[in-house]
Amino acid sequence: MASLKNAAKSRQKPHRERSQPESRAKLGFLEKKKDYKQRAEEFHRKESTLTALRRRALNRNPDEFYFNMVRTKKVDGVHQPREEREPEYTEEQIKLMRSQDIRYVNFKRTAELKKIERLKSELHLLDAQDKPQNKHTIFVDSKKDVKTFDAASHFNTHPALVGRRYNRPTWDTLEKHQTPVFDEEMMQDLASEKQKKYKELTKRIERERELSIIAQKMEVQKRLMDKKAKKKKIADETKESAAQYRWCAKRKR
Repeated sequence: MASLKNAAKSRQKPHRERSQPESRAKLGFLEKKKDYKQRAEEFHRKESTLTALRRRALNRNPDEFYFNMVRTKKVDGVHQPREEREPEYTEEQIKLMRSQDIRYVNFKRTAELKKIERLKSELHLLDAQDKPQNKHTIFVDSKKDVKTFDAASHFNTHPALVGRRYNRPTWDTLEKHQTPVFDEEMMQDLASEKQKKYKELTKRIERERELSIIAQKMEVQKRLMDKKAKKKKIADETKESAAQYRWCAKRKR
């Protein structure tokens, strides 16, 4: 029987709320159920807000101090924040502040350059990825020697150091300085540490380049503050460079 009821409901005409009759059009829009729900939700939301504010006002300490008591003023019964005057600076003061900003950027750039030089001195950039991959060709007498060729014994070094293009000490050097025995895990740790330093070097070079661009743009903005100087714009400012101007020569007395 339930299936018959569901089938009967599916054939029923959908219920539609009537619109405002023409004779009552002067009364305005006829409210539907969805409009009533929206109005009711808004009413209850405002009622809840007022209830919470009344409870907060009842629980408030009359001796409590709020900074808004001195930072606002009443205008037509409504609290409004006081208008704070913008600080006024002379042209010379603004130039001095710009100069200090440029000096700080140049200071940070110099610090980055020193760190870049220190990293370069440690890494030597001998096995960087952008360097050409050189080949070391060794000639032997016969094909049998090719099959039995051992690079470690030929270079008289540890097998873990054969693939290095720099700082490949011999067994005599390793024994003289009492170097610990190399293993695969130790070489991987050294390679990982070296890769981290290369990544740090790349980031610092990029940061130094960004600081250089910022310093150039700030220097141009500082020079543009001189309204009397005659200039001609050559190129617009981009993400990679500052705007370029041609400044007329100024005779100095």
